[in-house]
Amino acid sequence: MKNWKDNVRKVVPYTPGEQPKAKVIKLNTNENPYPPSPLVGNAISGVTLDSLRKYPDPVCDVLISALAKYHGFDEENVFVGVGSDDVLAMGFLTFFNSDKPVLFPDITYSFYDVWADLFRIPYVVKPLDENFKIIASDYQGSCGGIVIPNPNAPTGVSEPVSFFEDIIKAHPECVVIIDEAYVDFGSESCIELTRKYDNVLVVRTFSKSRAMAGNRIGYAIGSKELIKYLSDCKFSFNSYTMDTITLAAGVASIEDDEYFKARVADVVATREWTKDQLSELGFSFPDSKSNFIFAKHESVDAVYIFEELKKRGIYVRHFSRPERIANYLRISIGTDEEMRTFIAELSEIVK
Repeated sequence: MKNWKDNVRKVVPYTPGEQPKAKVIKLNTNENPYPPSPLVGNAISGVTLDSLRKYPDPVCDVLISALAKYHGFDEENVFVGVGSDDVLAMGFLTFFNSDKPVLFPDITYSFYDVWADLFRIPYVVKPLDENFKIIASDYQGSCGGIVIPNPNAPTGVSEPVSFFEDIIKAHPECVVIIDEAYVDFGSESCIELTRKYDNVLVVRTFSKSRAMAGNRIGYAIGSKELIKYLSDCKFSFNSYTMDTITLAAGVASIEDDEYFKARVADVVATREWTKDQLSELGFSFPDSKSNFIFAKHESVDAVYIFEELKKRGIYVRHFSRPERIANYLRISIGTDEEMRTFIAELSEIVK
């Protein structure tokens, strides 16, 4: 008798950072240390119980309209989803249907190869150079699509818009996805390239700079034709992806731009202070333009530091694979107080 397991789609899932239940200093999942705008709380409170008995707006008009206005695009250029993971997954499913492989870096967001495996998409990873930088020439050959984060994760390294435009120019035959989850912390956005090239999709999230990881809002900007194909795929998968409360919260966040920019500035200032402190303690790291730092110590093993910090109630992220990053720790930026405590404990561990 045939075993039913022979017909199961088997994949190795993405492994998220630990979510400890106890009160700790949590620097392992790149969450924003500050709450979202007070307007978000007001918007959530204003959602009536009666409205929850009805399905939410499937086309997410209010949020798409707010995002289009904020970025200066037409509504037909904007797509929204349940976090940027949802948007990126739909992008893989919609646009990467060639027999040729999709290209992305070997050290990058580790969900990319999971989606490729899940959707049976061929792919080739391109190694970063010794400074964890993307090698542009690796992305010039024929392929079935490209996805690159800017800044990259977990390295925090970013590239200028011109770097990505050169890659895009070489690939009119496929879609290029630029994942800008961390772009607000100091990188140049490629959003304007979507006006020049109809095959570019720029993906953003509310989870990092807008401090709304718990609400799950992601979006993409691209040509109207690109967004239409993406929307068709989404509505063939699930029409009601964004709930009523989240729609209201997302619009409120967009409307409080002053608060948003102030909190981003706070994170950036703390990041720069933390860089100085880490350097003094003997750590080296690529220059980060994100809300985290990817660092290794000159003489103390990363696993030892990771475990010692954990004993002291401080969580950072360690990646054991690939081997070349096994001695690095990814350290999310917390509040000033959290980072002072982190540095104090770290100095005791590595002294």
